[in-house]
Amino acid sequence: MLGLDALASAAYGPEAALTLLIPLGAAGIWYAGPISAIIVALLIVLFLSYRQTMAAYPHGGGSYTVAKENLGVHAGLFAAAALLVDYVLTAAVGISAGVGALVSAVPAWQPYILPICLAILAVIWLINLRGIGESGVVFALPTYVFIVSLLGVIAVGVFRTLTSGGHPHPVEAPPAMPAAVATASLWLLAKSFSSGCTAMTGVEAVSNGIQVFAKPAVKRAQQTLAIIVALLGLMLAGIAYLVSAYHIGATDPDGKNYQSILSQLTAAIVGRGVIYYITIGSVLFVLSLSANTAFADFPRLCKLLAEDEFLPHAFATRGRRLVFTGGICILALLTGALLTVFGGITDRLIPLYAIGAFLAFTLSQAGMVQHWRKQESKHKGIAATINGVGAIATGIAIAVVLVAKFVDGAWITLLLIPGMYWTFNRVKAHYNHVDKETDKTDPMLTTNLDPPLVVVPIGRWSTISAKALRFAMRISPDVTVVHISANADRLPQMKRQWEIYVDKPCRDAGLTPPTLVIIPSPYRRLFHPLLDYIHKLQKEYPERVIAVTLPELVEPRWYHYPLHNQRATWLKAALLWSKDRHVVVINVPWYLEKRNHSGRHT
Repeated sequence: MLGLDALASAAYGPEAALTLLIPLGAAGIWYAGPISAIIVALLIVLFLSYRQTMAAYPHGGGSYTVAKENLGVHAGLFAAAALLVDYVLTAAVGISAGVGALVSAVPAWQPYILPICLAILAVIWLINLRGIGESGVVFALPTYVFIVSLLGVIAVGVFRTLTSGGHPHPVEAPPAMPAAVATASLWLLAKSFSSGCTAMTGVEAVSNGIQVFAKPAVKRAQQTLAIIVALLGLMLAGIAYLVSAYHIGATDPDGKNYQSILSQLTAAIVGRGVIYYITIGSVLFVLSLSANTAFADFPRLCKLLAEDEFLPHAFATRGRRLVFTGGICILALLTGALLTVFGGITDRLIPLYAIGAFLAFTLSQAGMVQHWRKQESKHKGIAATINGVGAIATGIAIAVVLVAKFVDGAWITLLLIPGMYWTFNRVKAHYNHVDKETDKTDPMLTTNLDPPLVVVPIGRWSTISAKALRFAMRISPDVTVVHISANADRLPQMKRQWEIYVDKPCRDAGLTPPTLVIIPSPYRRLFHPLLDYIHKLQKEYPERVIAVTLPELVEPRWYHYPLHNQRATWLKAALLWSKDRHVVVINVPWYLEKRNHSGRHT
């Protein structure tokens, strides 16, 4: 489960690098090996660095936690912003790359890439909203099939390459490489490397999830990370070696004859038989499930930020299914928007990718350097050096990625991360303001405890208005019923009903009847005349509280609500927006009885 994101990146990382080398023609394939070697070296550095992080933070050492505790709140917020952006792109890229593998196997579906992407996203979103647990079998089976099938294909390919003297004969010939239209340059190679760096995303997942391991948790987590990195390194190295041996290059992602690198490689080594479809099927499942990693981690990080009051408190609240509904819905919305804007094409999303992950890597490792400086351990020098190398290596990588991909779309990420950082601070400032204004350290006032002036707006005499009026008379002797008259012809009927149903029964019972105030409204305005009357009462009784009691019809079924005008809801909103602290709003609901299909009450 924790290795899904990292292992799945082998399906799109090498292809992202090779796509940038298309202008070099067949010569571009030669550079796949050196670029992959640098990426694998960086991967090893990250492994050593995060191994240290897991030892220092046995309860989970995400970039936000490590950076905040060691570099300060501001560094932690930048790490959180980078991670949130990375999670959104992880979901989008995972789904789009999976669909890319699907249309490689079934080219007839290529025109439907975006609808398929959105359908997969909807399924993942609904599954997470339902709160279905992350079953080990569900995640393990496709992951193991992916590992075994892809490594098996690579092993067969390497064997055939070695036994043929480095010139294997493909079972199915890959598409011919286009003619070269450019020469290799440092700039082009840097762009290719920056795209290939997406293969390193997801390495932090094990560090975040230490708490899911059995004891000894840290040792098991370190072993798991070692296995993941070893498998990913083998896949990247094997793919780089075989694309050169079989002369396989990237194809235009927007072209009609698009074929993913893994599709071409698998077909060249084993043909388009059962093994091919098992391998490509496992790629689709693993990439789609890797998107679910983001659906697990994004809401969790939002929850941490909400608990620290850098995001709305709702993000820290679990829904009925004990999931963080707010974070899940926001991630689905952002992922869907990204997929739609970029047409579900992985290559278009790649320029935005890796920056968030590498910024989080860098801040986390820099925080670990500061962590070791505070420790008294005799090995802290070695530990700090390892994390320092990790911080420098990922810092250089992010600089290369940022410069190489800036024009292609990295500038969007460069705006998003500071924008989110600013948002976090604004949310925190709001909560600080609320705490300051609502904090109370003096005793409760025991003066001016007179009953409120109660205002009950009614449109006609009904069971709903009768209930609200009875409630109003229970809480205060000073009750005024306000009727906004938009039709003068109905006034006699209203006055007659008042005499019969309210005034006379109250006098017969020895009670003071409520006051009826009729306000003409020839232009059929409801809210303004009522608000003007309430403001008039405020001026006449500046020390009294005015309680506006609103009769409200509550429907038994949600789809009945559009059938009514919901005036009580809108009036309540208008009163609250008036921001007068001497006015309170009380809803008195009347619950409508359910009717079955035969029309009978239930």
